[in-house]
Amino acid sequence: MRVNIKDVSQRAGVSIKTVSRVINNEKYVKPATRAKVEEAMTALGFQPSQAARALAGGRSFQIALVCSNPGAYYLHGMIAGLRGRCAEEGVRLIVHAYQTDTDELGADVLTFFRQMGFDGAILTPPIADHLPVLDELERAGTPYVRIQPGTEVERGASVSIDNTEAARRMTRHLIDLGHRRIGFIIGHKGFPVSEQRLGGYLDALREMGVPLDGNLLQQGWFDFQSGQAAAELLLDLKQSPTAIFASSDDMAAGALSVAMQRGMRVPQDLSIAGFDDTPLASLVWPGITTMHQPFEDMAAKAADLLFSGSDERLVLASDLVERGSTSGAA
Repeated sequence: MRVNIKDVSQRAGVSIKTVSRVINNEKYVKPATRAKVEEAMTALGFQPSQAARALAGGRSFQIALVCSNPGAYYLHGMIAGLRGRCAEEGVRLIVHAYQTDTDELGADVLTFFRQMGFDGAILTPPIADHLPVLDELERAGTPYVRIQPGTEVERGASVSIDNTEAARRMTRHLIDLGHRRIGFIIGHKGFPVSEQRLGGYLDALREMGVPLDGNLLQQGWFDFQSGQAAAELLLDLKQSPTAIFASSDDMAAGALSVAMQRGMRVPQDLSIAGFDDTPLASLVWPGITTMHQPFEDMAAKAADLLFSGSDERLVLASDLVERGSTSGAA
């Protein structure tokens, strides 16, 4: 017969409630009592189930990663960074992908949380900036960590990079290579990181004394197709750019494909830079010069903050990775 918590309590000579406290690693259990219970569990071969632990301690032993899945590499990096830490904590990771182009975004996420009763959540953009969701989590007492917050950044724990500074560095790099007409493909509307990266591009132009031409700004959506569409518009200009800086690698790859279709040589005729340093940036030819965003490390740090109960706001480094898609202006 399966050994249960009652068997353990009888062998250890303590109450069922005390055994439950030991199983859930609660405080206020005397060391000698804890040792007796652990000895009884070992002797009986007792293995508490997650369901039993949840019932005993009021926990679900689940955390949620809530993300819009703007790209396969982004989601893969986040999951890779979380998987090991969750396994170490004996916690199940549930991924919830949502649509950003719906008015029901906030309601969808709130319903998800209420139904599942998570012990905690890691929120990615743009839900990381959806204040009604943050309000609801706080009312429910559910801990959360935000990745790349752009609104009320002092609210709660978070992990991010300095997107503005990273985009500024890349733009300065292109200017240092001799480029003065630098097209910029803006990221998804409604994402604070899109505005931050655009801000870094504009800051660098001002600092380096390069006039802004509004025709060199084109809207994208963080995907390959929007990068293609934006590059077509940029390269159709009477005074086309000598370089294109796309605020994601997917969009940069789209721009690269358009250049190749037009018979342009990259980087001799056109330099192309991206952002994120996803595997795609090194798989295409030529490899894309990009800003490295440490997805796995960001996710792992977010898990550390969540499990420790810390309210720190961490800003990780972002490095410029130079590959074959950029060179000096012709």
